[in-house]
Amino acid sequence: DLDGVAYTAGPGLIGALLVGSTVAEGLAMGWGIPAVPVHHLEAHLLTPMLEDPAPQLPFVALLVSGGHTMLVDVAEPGRYRILGQTLDDAAGEAFDKTAKLLGLPYPGGAALAELATRGQSARFDFPRPMLKKPGLDFSFSGLKTAVMMVVREREASPQGLTEEDRADIARSFEEAVVETLVKKSLRALDATGRKTIVVAGGVGANRSLREQLKSTLEAQGGEVFYPRPALCTDNGAMVAYAGFVRLQAGQVSDGEVRAQPRWELEELPALAG
Repeated sequence: DLDGVAYTAGPGLIGALLVGSTVAEGLAMGWGIPAVPVHHLEAHLLTPMLEDPAPQLPFVALLVSGGHTMLVDVAEPGRYRILGQTLDDAAGEAFDKTAKLLGLPYPGGAALAELATRGQSARFDFPRPMLKKPGLDFSFSGLKTAVMMVVREREASPQGLTEEDRADIARSFEEAVVETLVKKSLRALDATGRKTIVVAGGVGANRSLREQLKSTLEAQGGEVFYPRPALCTDNGAMVAYAGFVRLQAGQVSDGEVRAQPRWELEELPALAG
């Protein structure tokens, strides 16, 4: 038996949102059950709650994907405070664009990570964006440009861009991104007094990020939680769970098709509100 129909109402591309919301609202009306509009980022943030054991609230979430890179203080479901976010490219977007420069297929995150396992990081010293500045915001456009310049330089060399070059660039790039994400996450814990980092979004499947966050936090008495890799990327289970949480709070659709290309996470109502 179904108690409701959850659907992604935003943020995102208006065409895709309209298709999904129209179908979901129609199904809910036909079946005589509530429709539940879901915020895409809230769905990512709550995904680790599907695991056993689930992280204990409150925690800091590192949401890192192709479209977003942000640190969010999660006091409880429905109460979110953005601590920092990317000022330009998201980390996942930087992975995909670097992969394209290296001749890897889209989406390139997994392929780049695999290529990086065959490389050495000492050869290229790419910048760690904004680590020398205070605060919790990110920036990956400069790193992407630095990689592009090295690739163009190697392509113009007598040997061209070799397989060794590609692997070393991939490894150096990955380490720069991972180090930036890990250190900013630690800053967020210090700023909030939290002890737990929860990682969500597609880049959360990156093995190097998982290993370095785990070892770093455990050494400092903290914890890190990840959803299984299949739940890191966009999936129906995360939308269903976020919809369930809102349904339990009585926050359901009024029957109108809802599609919000721009929808700030902090605009969401508290579950008790």
